[in-house]
Amino acid sequence: MQRIMSLIIVLLLAALTGCANPTPQKPGETKQASGSNEGEAKQITIAGNGGKIEKAVRDIIAPKFEEETGIQVNYIAGLSGEILSKVELQKNAPQIDIAFFVPVDVQRANEKGLIENVDVTTVPNMEKVDPRFVAIDKVAAPAFGLVNAPAYNTETFKKNGIKPIESWNDLARPAYKGKTAFADISNDWGFNTLYNLALANGGSIDNLEPGLKKAKELAGYSSTFYKNSTQMMPAIQQGAADVTVMGSYVIADLAANSGVPLKMVVPKEGVYMHAFSAALIKNTPNKKEATEFINYLINEESQKSISEEGFYPVIKGMSIPEKYEEIIGLKDSDKTYKPDIAKLAETRGEWTDRWSKEVTPELGKLLK
Repeated sequence: MQRIMSLIIVLLLAALTGCANPTPQKPGETKQASGSNEGEAKQITIAGNGGKIEKAVRDIIAPKFEEETGIQVNYIAGLSGEILSKVELQKNAPQIDIAFFVPVDVQRANEKGLIENVDVTTVPNMEKVDPRFVAIDKVAAPAFGLVNAPAYNTETFKKNGIKPIESWNDLARPAYKGKTAFADISNDWGFNTLYNLALANGGSIDNLEPGLKKAKELAGYSSTFYKNSTQMMPAIQQGAADVTVMGSYVIADLAANSGVPLKMVVPKEGVYMHAFSAALIKNTPNKKEATEFINYLINEESQKSISEEGFYPVIKGMSIPEKYEEIIGLKDSDKTYKPDIAKLAETRGEWTDRWSKEVTPELGKLLK
C-alpha cells in the first residue's frame, strides 16, 4: 500500500510541475487562445493619428473586424512623422503591423524600405479606390480622404464686413490680424500652407521661395504658429481665431459637431486631395492578418463609417454625408490637383529649416 501511495504522489508532483512550467512562447509568437488552431495569429497592431482616425478604427471598424475574423486590433496613437521614426527604430523586429501615414511619409517610408507593396493582387478593394487619393502607386492604401484648406468664421466675417477668402494670399490680411490659427512648418498643415502660398505667387514645387516670402507676411499678422490640431481647435472654438488652415475632417467636426460657424474654402489656386494611407510594415509576422484588415478598411461599409467622421470616402462613387456637404463639400468647379509627392518629400527638410530660421522670427511683427 505504501508503494502505491508513493507512486501516486510522484505522479501528482509530475502533473503539477507540468502545469507550472508550460512550453515557453517563442519570441514574436502570438499566444493562442485555448482550442485555437496552431499558428493562428490573433492580434495586429496599428499606429496612426489620434482623434477622429483613432475613434473610427478603435470604436467602429476594429470591433466589427474582430467579430468577423476573430483578429483583435490594437491601436497606438501618434503623429505620422513620429510613427515613421518608431517604425524605423523597430525595423529589425517590427512591433507595428500597419501604419497610417500622410503622403510625404508614405514616400519616405518607401524610400527607407520600411513598407511592403499594397496593390490589387493582395488588397482586392484597391480596385475601387479613387486615384485622386493615391499618394504613390502600389505602395499604400488610401483610407481617410481629406484636403488641407483654409476655413473662416462666417459670422465674424459677416459682422465685420470682411470679404470671404478666395485665394491662398487672402490668409495674410490686416482685417483679422492676431485672430489666426496656422500650423507650424513641422506639421503637415503648415508645410501644405507654404507649398500653396508658393503656387499662388508664381512659385513651383522646385521653387518655394515666393511662398516663403508670403509666409513672412502671414507670420507678421499671427501671434503664434501651432504645433498640432489639439492646440488649434480650442483657439477656433473659443473665438481666439477666425481664420485657419486645417484638414477638412477637423473643419467638418468643428462646424457640424461643435457649433462653430466655420466654412472651408477651396481657393482659386486649388487644393490637393490626399489621404491618410494604410502602409503594411515590412517583415511583420502578421502580414496575412494585416493585409486582410487593410482590405476591410477600404470596403463600402468601413468607408461609410469613416465618412461619418468627416473624411472623404476614398472609394469611387461614394459621397460624404449630407450634414457635411455645406461645410466641406467639393463642387465640380473646385480646382484640385495632385503634386509630385516624391519631390515634396525630397525638399521638405530644406524648406522646413528655412521656415524656422526666416519665417518664425517674423511672428507678431505686424500686430502693432
